[in-house]
Amino acid sequence: MANTVSDFIWQRLQAWGVRRVYGYPGDGIGGLVSALARTDGAIDFVQARHEEMAGLMACGEAKFTGEVGVCIATSGPGAIHLLNGLYDAKLDHQPVLALVGQQARTAIGSHYQQDLDLQSLFKDVAGAYVETAFSPVQVRHLIDRAYRIAKSERRVTCVILPNDLQLAAMEQPTHEHGMTHSGVGIELSPVVPDAAALARAAEVLNTGKKVAILVGAGALAATDQVIAVAERLGAGVAKALLGKAAVPDDLPFCTGSIGLLGTKASWDLMQDCDTLLMVGSSFPYTEFLPKEGQARGVQIDRDAGMLGLRYPMEVNLLGDSAATLSALLPLLNEKTDRSWRETIEASVASSHEQVRGMAMAAADPINPQQVAMELSQRLPDRCIVTADSGTTSVWYARNLHFKRGMMGSVSGTLATMGCAVPYALAAKFSHPDRPVIALVGDGAMQMNGLAELITIAKYWERWADPRLVVMVLNNRDLAYVTWEERVQTGDPKWEPSQALPDVPYADFAKLIGLGGLRVDDPEQVGPAWEDALSADRPFVLDMVTDPNVPPLPPHITLKQARHFMGALAAGDPERGSVIVDTARSLVGSILPSKQ
Repeated sequence: MANTVSDFIWQRLQAWGVRRVYGYPGDGIGGLVSALARTDGAIDFVQARHEEMAGLMACGEAKFTGEVGVCIATSGPGAIHLLNGLYDAKLDHQPVLALVGQQARTAIGSHYQQDLDLQSLFKDVAGAYVETAFSPVQVRHLIDRAYRIAKSERRVTCVILPNDLQLAAMEQPTHEHGMTHSGVGIELSPVVPDAAALARAAEVLNTGKKVAILVGAGALAATDQVIAVAERLGAGVAKALLGKAAVPDDLPFCTGSIGLLGTKASWDLMQDCDTLLMVGSSFPYTEFLPKEGQARGVQIDRDAGMLGLRYPMEVNLLGDSAATLSALLPLLNEKTDRSWRETIEASVASSHEQVRGMAMAAADPINPQQVAMELSQRLPDRCIVTADSGTTSVWYARNLHFKRGMMGSVSGTLATMGCAVPYALAAKFSHPDRPVIALVGDGAMQMNGLAELITIAKYWERWADPRLVVMVLNNRDLAYVTWEERVQTGDPKWEPSQALPDVPYADFAKLIGLGGLRVDDPEQVGPAWEDALSADRPFVLDMVTDPNVPPLPPHITLKQARHFMGALAAGDPERGSVIVDTARSLVGSILPSKQ
């Protein structure tokens, strides 16, 4: 039997299967930290440099394992710091449990030091379940419900623990009125729609002559089923950003990413289809989907709130992606006319050449698309790739070709800066035998990535495979925001807001015992990746890239073109370079064999 409430909490979480918790210590969780030490390593404590990073690591663990990520933060500022990482998990539908310290029960409401209304603070982000413990007999059912809800609903939950309660003697609930006796465990079975609903969906899909499939994160465990349905229907498959690993990019009918970060093949697929099958995706940018009324639609999602949200679907199927597609497949007719499939495959081949041509266009000094392309050709088997928000997400989405067995993720819906390095750390802790690569912009690296290199240096020697490569796109600019200002509002780049200092990232890495290399020659990009991926320790690649290479969307509207020209006319400080780089990218996309 546990001695204190804190001892009981860790024993209970261990019974639920928890083996790791991310956090940062503080007196608000002193009892929990002391009890964690008494587990003798049964639950590993990973010390982040900041609670926000702990939250992002917990989200990353959930993404790369499918299990509940657990994080811990002290009262007051620690609790506040945790929020961004938890919102990342909430918006990407990831199961995370947060344990948060609070001041002593006697001090709550007295304007005491670090006495915040944490119940209100976490009400939105952990709306599925957030409760404060006031008695030892509560703790058993609070932990059980928080974990069970997080796991079953893929939501963020939070248990708030006053510091004096953490040190109190544990008491189990008695067999009397007002007590509850909870237990450990949950068996999750895949949900499948009934036969009538499946028949309606099959009718829509069988009638379609030009079927397009869009997959998201909900299809990550349904690769074989998606491919089988696509083959049966002669369909093309586009991928939302979080679904990048759902279907291998070497399939000739996989059009790649969709949206602002997507390919022309995905744009053409959606513009020309007459039927849309959407699987496990909440892709938000409806301007990249078929026009309303153009296509009949079927959607599959385990979350009813996501059904029919982006496109007025004719049949909305509430169910698990893999199980539902498996049940649907026998009802689908083989498409004998393969002309639509042939059109898709020609478009995919053309898009691959277009992306390669844009990557090989000259830049000053290095084209960032080349950095991603050279990596794509060298991606190790079973690797895990993380990418930060910004232009790195564009090159991740468009230029990296994933093979079966690879994993990857970004901050999809929140699109927070600073996620790539903590995600990469979580990937290494979750899969210490797999190579991990983080693609980071210099803005995100300066925001928090440099600090988390210290975390990498602290822990890397325990990993079976030491390879963790952090690649920094060092363009001295908050480039994606700069391009958004040019294209969305027609404003020129404003140096006080957008310019970043040039930091010697590789040198910093070497100072703390990691490998590092600064690259400013396009000819050395490929060899640099080879050095980093064969290193005997984590490695930082400082890639000096051109900020004025445009992240061109697959379709440019007249309004966007007008704003862009207006920004140049208004005196953009990079006007000459922007014009030259944009012209080179456009030529590369039209004449992909030319540089």
